[in-house]
Amino acid sequence: MIQAIGLTSNARKENPPTVDDVSFEAHAGRVTALLGARGAGKTTVVRLMLELQQGRGITYFRGRPLHRITYPAREVGVLLGDVPGHPARTVRGQLRMLCSAAGVPVQRADEVLEVVGLVSLRDQRLGTLSRGMDRRLGLACALLADPHTLVLDGPASGLSHRESKWLHGILRAHAGLGGTVLFTTDDPKEAARTADRVVTLDEGAVAADQDVSDFARTRLRPRVAVRSPHAARLGVLLTKEARTAKRTVEVVPEDGSRLSVYGSTCADVGETAFRHGILVHQLADEIGDAGPAVARALPPADSPNGQATAVGADTETGERPSDARDADSLNTGARSSTFVALVDTTPVSKATGATADDPGRPESSSTRGGSALPDLPPPIAVRHARSPLRPLRYELRRATGIATGYVTAALVLALSALLSVVLARAGHTPQPRLLAAWPQELPLPPAALGAGLLGAFAFGDEFRHPALAADRGTVPRRLGLLAAKLLVGSATALILAVLVIGCDAALLHLVYGSELTQVPADWPSLSASWLVLVVACSWAGVLASGVFRSTAAGLAAVVAVPIVIVPLVQKALEGPSVRTAAGLPVRLRDLALVHWPFGAERFVAAGVRMIAQPVGGALMLSLSALLCAYLLMVLRPRVR
Repeated sequence: MIQAIGLTSNARKENPPTVDDVSFEAHAGRVTALLGARGAGKTTVVRLMLELQQGRGITYFRGRPLHRITYPAREVGVLLGDVPGHPARTVRGQLRMLCSAAGVPVQRADEVLEVVGLVSLRDQRLGTLSRGMDRRLGLACALLADPHTLVLDGPASGLSHRESKWLHGILRAHAGLGGTVLFTTDDPKEAARTADRVVTLDEGAVAADQDVSDFARTRLRPRVAVRSPHAARLGVLLTKEARTAKRTVEVVPEDGSRLSVYGSTCADVGETAFRHGILVHQLADEIGDAGPAVARALPPADSPNGQATAVGADTETGERPSDARDADSLNTGARSSTFVALVDTTPVSKATGATADDPGRPESSSTRGGSALPDLPPPIAVRHARSPLRPLRYELRRATGIATGYVTAALVLALSALLSVVLARAGHTPQPRLLAAWPQELPLPPAALGAGLLGAFAFGDEFRHPALAADRGTVPRRLGLLAAKLLVGSATALILAVLVIGCDAALLHLVYGSELTQVPADWPSLSASWLVLVVACSWAGVLASGVFRSTAAGLAAVVAVPIVIVPLVQKALEGPSVRTAAGLPVRLRDLALVHWPFGAERFVAAGVRMIAQPVGGALMLSLSALLCAYLLMVLRPRVR
């Protein structure tokens, strides 16, 4: 059950709030439609309910606000707009990645694919899906954690009649199992066909809260749909007969061969067509537009200047029925998709959404205290998304689900191999740098830049295609997710570093023989320095992209280390007081109570020497600053 109380958006400057004191209830086992014209505030209400937008009010999902629910995805399934995901990711890959984020088994992805009918398209890329398939995938994402409540914003927007009928059937089935369904629409006929209860919004306020039967009776007008090759002639005859019989009949041309007749029946229209020998292809009862007539009537034969006139006027008194007067008061030149909010016979309390004669509802403070003002609803703060329940599994599926990482690694390997061959031909490059394809003129080798770029993708893709923010608004900055990204980034960087050395050595051996591929004497320390450099660049990309919300910012942070920070470090270290790390392995061995296994002190010493160098020191400074900034962003909501 959903209880929305006093939802009010923040006013902007002198403009009134988009949504003002909206209160309603959506019961379990029923489908509730939030109906309103474009700009009525439906999306704002949904965003306030989900705490995605600041304002006032509170929404309870089975008695708890959303920020008090431990696992929101398991309680509320959300569909807002298009499915946020990388266009190159497959349908099944997207769902399996979200399974790790929601903490459900990956087999659930195949189950929801069968429910929404996307089994045959499970290997299709997200960027190639049609509108209908995208809606199906969005519904699959909402159903992934088997939530009790579904909140869908315009789920049938842009769908064909067949797709809309299928979607409404899914919503009805979910409600039939005891779930709560709330969806927004601007089509009153869709609300009447699908929902059990209709909450009507008009200019940001609740205009009516009705059962669907009352809604159809008070807001939708029945009509007769007629399709005939002689539609214009039939419309003129119906107008004349209605005027002669002093009845209120309104004839609206839909297209060249279709008429909509309000205020008549299939029998009357069929008899008129039969008497005058007019062929009829279709004759059926339908539910028409909401509110009074807003469409243009067919002009009768004796209407001056061919202008539309009110049908059914009293020729003796000159007066017209109220429906015709209301229709004439509107603009008769075009059809309108909006509806006129009719005042329901049962008044609705804005504070609680209860009816005035409901004794079970508490009275508002304004009615109890006379002129006393009611208490303001609590403020709504934008809540940050929680981290995935299985962050390491999620990050692995995110990184391996698209070809971007593979293509980047392949380009780095090819560039490093070619650069090593060019450097070997030119000479003047030491063998260790030759194996790493690191010319002295470049601040960083291609492997380090590639590792930094792969690390920048970790958060850059999250903010560009926020799959984790579909129901909570912002991409989570959490320590668990950061640790998973750093771990996966480290593993990727190590694999890339080893592959670069192997490919460079193989190509150099093929082109120039074994002379350039001999193992250096101090290979342990060189290997440790090389691996530390590549991993540090990867971490810098991860942290920078997480702090600045961009892949480009992550790569820029890696490039800025040798170009900007290294000169500053060198200037700071200039002077006679600078000491070296000479003799560090011996001192480390003396400090240890037992001997280091496998000569580990050499690797530690190599890492310390790497930090002592300008590039290593600059990387450590950058990583420290970025990590502090990230921790500040993580802890800032808790400090408030």
